[in-house]
Amino acid sequence: MDIQTLTLLIVGASFLLYIGIAIWARAGSTQDFYVAGGGVHPVANGMATAADWMSAASFISMAGLISFMGYDGGVYLMGWTGGYVLLALCLAPYLRKFGKFTVPDFVGDRYYSQLARTVAVVCAIFVSFTYVAGQMRGVGVVFSRFLEVDITTGVIIGMGVVFFYAVLGGMKGITYTQVAQYCVLIFAYIVPAVFISLMMTGHVFPQLGFGATVTGSETYLLDKLDGLSTELGFNEYTNGSKSMVDVFFITAALMVGTAGLPHVIVRFFTVPKVRDARKSAGWALLFIAVLYTTAPAIGAFARVNMIETINGPESTGTAYAEAPSWITNWEKTGLIKWEDKNQDGKMFYSGDERNEMKVDRDIIVLANPEIANLPNWVIALVAAGGVAAALSTSAGLLLVISTSVSHDLLKRNLMPQITDRQELFYARLAAAVAIVIAGYLGINPPGFVAQVVAFAFGLAASSFFPAIIMGIFSKKMNKEGAIAGMLSGITFTALYIIYFKFINPAANVPENWFFGISPEGIGTLGMILNFVVAIAVNKATGDAPEEVQEMVESIRFPKGAGGAQAH
Repeated sequence: MDIQTLTLLIVGASFLLYIGIAIWARAGSTQDFYVAGGGVHPVANGMATAADWMSAASFISMAGLISFMGYDGGVYLMGWTGGYVLLALCLAPYLRKFGKFTVPDFVGDRYYSQLARTVAVVCAIFVSFTYVAGQMRGVGVVFSRFLEVDITTGVIIGMGVVFFYAVLGGMKGITYTQVAQYCVLIFAYIVPAVFISLMMTGHVFPQLGFGATVTGSETYLLDKLDGLSTELGFNEYTNGSKSMVDVFFITAALMVGTAGLPHVIVRFFTVPKVRDARKSAGWALLFIAVLYTTAPAIGAFARVNMIETINGPESTGTAYAEAPSWITNWEKTGLIKWEDKNQDGKMFYSGDERNEMKVDRDIIVLANPEIANLPNWVIALVAAGGVAAALSTSAGLLLVISTSVSHDLLKRNLMPQITDRQELFYARLAAAVAIVIAGYLGINPPGFVAQVVAFAFGLAASSFFPAIIMGIFSKKMNKEGAIAGMLSGITFTALYIIYFKFINPAANVPENWFFGISPEGIGTLGMILNFVVAIAVNKATGDAPEEVQEMVESIRFPKGAGGAQAH
């Protein structure tokens, strides 16, 4: 059976599963729509959290980054993994004890201010839309190749599926759909990795194959990659080219950005008790580790296979007329391009003026089974996994946008008199509008998938993280300080990213960066600015009221249930 037919069958079956779960778990109240009724088991919530957090950037783009960047790509691996540990240990139990529906809900009540709530809503929507653009782009990349449609059509298909189960099921439908999506995406990620590890190194575990010798040779895989990379004009694979300052700032931005992502934080409001929030955080870390420890191996395997396939075993090039099918298949999507510079009819891939191939880094995981000549069913399975990763996170982000509008902006601010039924209607309407905007951003993205997601983490780091961490651990922090900090942090970070990525991209080089910090890492500086401004304004305007300080004291010792409740 051909790849397209198998892809239609496997992806179609997964869609039916997701839609069936959404119908079964249909939200009947705002409690169901926002926090799944607050009764999700810790293991199920851990699995759903892992799927929510492991987006298209993790599944599709991260191994591609490592494959193309080598050592430098490790910052994404370290930052996202470390960030989840920070979230699990420092934030999740305390926010669960506070017992609200959303991050803006926490900010508004903790800082006793509707203005603080509104600023948090704006930040949540801004961060979520930036993040969801990368997810919808990932859906488009998958469909453009495996359904042989253009990226625009692929994004529209993804919009339709997300619309159905996010708008209908809310958090309850999304939670159980994400459990299924985790099973699909992790199986799809591990199966080809095991196959390729066995073929290249003889090890069944890719994590061991990554550090082993190549089959039939005394050469270690990474030594072979280093040799290929330097021979072809690339940086040595196991040595980084980024400055230590930039590596630190990118890693920190991804870490604290993870801890400030509203769609991940809200998952800890769906469990019955604070103890369950801690347990689900531990389970999620275990489920996440399965994929994240495999990604470097996939990146290395794919890099070796791709170079040898394009350049031939003697590194003299491969005749385009004899190009393997994966190259011609991906050419149709526009994500691989060949320019015959020396008119010899051969393809050649390098990091210098000899290069004739443009290969989009977002295709590496999806193309990996084809490059390694694995069976068609494995290729189709990977397509289903990529779609599951992108859709799971998209749904969580869209829910954050819809609840920010319906609950935080309307119910808690502009229209407090609306009924529970009206609030649910506005939540679904907001989700529908958000899907349309997200689709547009997916069709016209501001960068490749992981880069767009890195921007979202930077924005979350510079806006939410200081407000949340000070809201929990600083009793005296007042509303004036929190509002000033959030506004200054996100404004500085957003303007820096917009300038270098959109206004003057030609200037986006290390010598022009502020302190040598790239746009991907500037969120850390924005976070520092947020803390400094918030503390300075707090000193100038006085401490928070006594009753607020007592409330903060109570959530610092998360022993109670703290059930989320509608207002």
